[in-house]
Amino acid sequence: MAKKPIIYILGIIILLLSGDILKAQEKKGGSEEVKMKFNLSLYNIVELAIGKSSAVKYVQNTNVNSFWRWKNFQKTFLPNLVIAGTLPNFNQTTIPVTQPDGSIQFKAVSNLMSSANLSLNQYIPITGTYIYASTSANRAQDYYQHLTTFSGNPVSVGFYQPIFAYNWMKWSKKLEPMIYNESQKNFIQAIEGIAYNATLRFFNYLRIQTDFKLAESALKNSNDNLRIAKTKQKLGQISENDFSRIELSVLNAQKALNSAGMQLKNSDFELKSYVGIDQNEQIELQMPLNIILFDIDSKKALLEAKANRPEAVNFERRLVNADQALTQAKRASGLVATLSGSYGLSNSSTSIAGIYNNPQKSEVLQLTMSVPILDWGRAASAVKMAESQRDLAEFDVQKAKEDFDRSVIVQVEQFGLLRGQLVTAKEADRVAENGYRIALKRFQNGEISITDLNIALSERESAKRDYIGSLSTYWLAYYNLRILTLYDFETNQKISYENPMLASGSGK
Repeated sequence: MAKKPIIYILGIIILLLSGDILKAQEKKGGSEEVKMKFNLSLYNIVELAIGKSSAVKYVQNTNVNSFWRWKNFQKTFLPNLVIAGTLPNFNQTTIPVTQPDGSIQFKAVSNLMSSANLSLNQYIPITGTYIYASTSANRAQDYYQHLTTFSGNPVSVGFYQPIFAYNWMKWSKKLEPMIYNESQKNFIQAIEGIAYNATLRFFNYLRIQTDFKLAESALKNSNDNLRIAKTKQKLGQISENDFSRIELSVLNAQKALNSAGMQLKNSDFELKSYVGIDQNEQIELQMPLNIILFDIDSKKALLEAKANRPEAVNFERRLVNADQALTQAKRASGLVATLSGSYGLSNSSTSIAGIYNNPQKSEVLQLTMSVPILDWGRAASAVKMAESQRDLAEFDVQKAKEDFDRSVIVQVEQFGLLRGQLVTAKEADRVAENGYRIALKRFQNGEISITDLNIALSERESAKRDYIGSLSTYWLAYYNLRILTLYDFETNQKISYENPMLASGSGK
């Protein structure tokens, strides 16, 4: 589902202005202070994280860098027009001049040279050819002889053609589209990773928030029990031992509340920092109970993972890189030649206009070669090393493919098993909560001891934590499955995001 930048903005505004708001009132010095508390769901936290967190800004900037790399590559093989020149090149010195009889005389020179060249250049990637068309002019002024001359090439076309050489342009045309495609998939995967991390922090906060509420409830109930115990003590209906244990339960409950409060502050800071909520805002998290349990076909999940994940492109790119390195090593071990040539017109004159008056033909054809004769086997060993690295790359890619397929299938199977665990944990939480309430009433009626009540309290807290743990495991598995496949199985469509830094159309 594409995430438009305007949706991020509207979603955040709606969340902060019209979301569920709890009002807590505190009296300080006779005045009433109203604190606004935002009641946030897991969906709210995930949307905030992928909409305004510092983590998503980093991912977006990385994607922008990949985008401009791709744009730069696309411009590499387009024709380019270049003007170059030397203005001026003044030289006044003494130089050795060899005479006809072989002797050397030193002559003083003083001249001013200027040149300009306008060229249109083009690469041809499939053959590795470089072609150009140019026009140039040169001016030379001799201050000692008081002479000014001009020379130039009114028009010239030429080429450079490597023969039996490594064609970097051909391999670049293969690799750069893969690199860009991989970067786009990495962008989507990174945002899904942010959603996963936000979910992790959500449940960490929710667990501590639940512990805090349980501690508050336990302290309230312990104080109620102590008040009842004091009445019974006056009536002689409770032993000193039981009364002391009830007093101790109040102290323990207070200690548990203080500890939970400190943990809640730390978790609150971490969650707000990650998703980009102001630290002064007060929040409370909702238990994510609206779970849609659905079956996922492992074959479909694997197909989507192969089509959407960056690993599929990465595997192919690694093999192409290995082939590239092998080709480069082979080309460097044998004959390397370059054929170059040019055809045009040239002339010289005492005026710049004279350059273009009846210019003469200018033709150049040149073949340069390089053949290694004795390198002590260095080139051959370089080829063998490249072949070994290619074989190793093929082995590594095959192993990585098998591991990737297995990880997807295992995650789908584990996700399917979580449904039963979640239902069981929910029922256990309900039973433990009812059991504690019944035990509390029976204790206050004098039917059971403080030990029995503490057992019920421990079972209640354990069941609540297990239920939250099951919820956490389910949702983390859900977001991990989204990361592994980059597919939304609820809406049955591929996951996609737009980068708001590029959505304005700049550079497109």
